[in-house]
Amino acid sequence: MNFSGVVHPDKGEHQSVVYQGCDTMVSTGASSSGGGTLFAKNSDRPSDEAQPLELHAAEGSVVSGTQFVEIDGPAAAFRHIGSRPDWCWGYEHGFNEHQVVIGNEALPTLLPETDEQKLVGMEIVRLALERGSTAHEAVNVITGLVEKHGQGKFSNDAGVRTYDNIYMVVDPGEAYVVEAIGHDWAVWQVSGVHSISNVSRMSGDARISKSAQTTAIHHRLFDPGSGADFSWSAAYSAVDNAKSGARRQSRSSSILGHHDGGIDFGKLMLTLSDHGAPESDPAKFESIPGDLRGICTHPQHEGGVTAASLVADLCADESRLPVYWCAMYSPCMALFFPVFIEGELPDALSIGGSAHSKESPWWMFHALGQVGFAAGPDRMKEIHEGWWDLQKGMFGSAYVMAAQGREMIDAGDKDGANEMLTRYMADNTDNMLRVGREMLSSAAV
Repeated sequence: MNFSGVVHPDKGEHQSVVYQGCDTMVSTGASSSGGGTLFAKNSDRPSDEAQPLELHAAEGSVVSGTQFVEIDGPAAAFRHIGSRPDWCWGYEHGFNEHQVVIGNEALPTLLPETDEQKLVGMEIVRLALERGSTAHEAVNVITGLVEKHGQGKFSNDAGVRTYDNIYMVVDPGEAYVVEAIGHDWAVWQVSGVHSISNVSRMSGDARISKSAQTTAIHHRLFDPGSGADFSWSAAYSAVDNAKSGARRQSRSSSILGHHDGGIDFGKLMLTLSDHGAPESDPAKFESIPGDLRGICTHPQHEGGVTAASLVADLCADESRLPVYWCAMYSPCMALFFPVFIEGELPDALSIGGSAHSKESPWWMFHALGQVGFAAGPDRMKEIHEGWWDLQKGMFGSAYVMAAQGREMIDAGDKDGANEMLTRYMADNTDNMLRVGREMLSSAAV
């Protein structure tokens, strides 16, 4: 995600760095080895901004408001989980009880900043998860909010740097890309494999808001007298500011295209952990830390870091529960742990404010990352491999839990399934903290 300049209330700092490191991918239908839909997302944030996981019930969400505008509608119609910075009432990426999964990317555009107060892009992710039971419904929520309240670049007294957004919206049967610029939007339905980054690449057959061309003409971004047909991306995209996104998007497209027809959750994890250049061999994943600004983004100078990742393995035929593989901090040195929305998320996973906490899994991964970044590639590789035994165990057990949980719910034992999955996630969290703290202790010796 291209994120810049947020005031951390507890720090009183204004960060002026521009971060461009989010990448989002989807594999649908025949592109996936199992025929299902998979979603993957890396979230780039300031290197010391925690991004813990939060679970919110269908009613009484504690983050039901928005920062700058008042909105109508239910506070939280659906149970949902998201990865949320503590300053923002929204998610970098998240999922709800209906297997709707959404992630956003910052979109560099030519539309100027305004004084009009609008929605923050991550708030729209959360609101769409609260209100959409399908990807199509969630897209309509997004476009409706964008038209009514707007989003994008606007001045504010809170020191929050704002920007236009791209969204990937997925459920087990459909996938969409939504690009939002000011109060305008473009929507394109995805088939096969597709990736987005911090660059506009809207298809020519996209559905576009009625006022998009008028807005572009008003801001002199399109001349109807030129004889050229109106192109959303050509009119609005700030190409010079999108070079990083174009580079990473080229690499992700190359990998996905090479593995088209055989994509599974493991290949998407390797893609999120990749450090290769666009011209690198798409058959080879470069997940062992190397180039520090690949799809997996590490701090470089004053840059950001991949602070959280998600791979969602959805299920359309209800033969099992969906499995949401979540990672904290740089995925090449992290663990992807399975999350089930049908259970109760361990409280520890939601710990992660602006100050370091020994109780926070996110801050533990942050500390491990700092050890690796300081020591170099060999130490990063040791951290990468230090998770492998635990990771293999989770690969083996998660889909057993997903099948058993589905069977119990179908038999009417929803409470039993909730208890089983809650215990499973708690045990995995305990083991994750144990292994991570052991690696930190050995590094300190």
